[in-house]
Amino acid sequence: MAKEIKKWTTLESRYIIQRPWLTARVDKVQLPDGRINPEHYVLEYPKWVNIIATTTDGQMVMIRQYRHGYDEVLVELCAGVVEEGEAPVEAAKRELRAETGYAGGQWREEMTIGQNPSISDNVTHCFVAEGVKKVAGQSLDESEDIEVLLMSKDEVLNMLINDEQKQALMAAPLWRYFYENK
Repeated sequence: MAKEIKKWTTLESRYIIQRPWLTARVDKVQLPDGRINPEHYVLEYPKWVNIIATTTDGQMVMIRQYRHGYDEVLVELCAGVVEEGEAPVEAAKRELRAETGYAGGQWREEMTIGQNPSISDNVTHCFVAEGVKKVAGQSLDESEDIEVLLMSKDEVLNMLINDEQKQALMAAPLWRYFYENK
């Protein structure tokens, strides 16, 4: 028989900072056994999407951009934020077109994952778009500087195997994609 795990009770909650890309709160919580944890920190983020996109000739659409947190230029999947009231698949289509100029194809949601559920409240919807085509130029946000790369599936798989994909929320769906498409 599985042990019953009970939820914590939030007794108080206050925001430490509320900015568009960083919202943090501290909760005072009561554990099921009655103990009080006066400071449990939670980072709030909007929902995110990322896209494993393949072209009609089987190339994978990847992007290369600077990531300040790591202070490195990284190769990644196209990704972005789900705007308020927007369906995740629509956000994914919008982000793919804006960051890469690719659109169309057959879309499916591969998985939904969280970055760190112990201290973060958001999820990432991971999509696969097969058979995309170049339909436009990039339409980047003011702070974006993105290079579009077309890579073979072997190149992307080798990037994973060689520990070159540093973004866990991108590595997980890529591993699943390669497992399902052996």
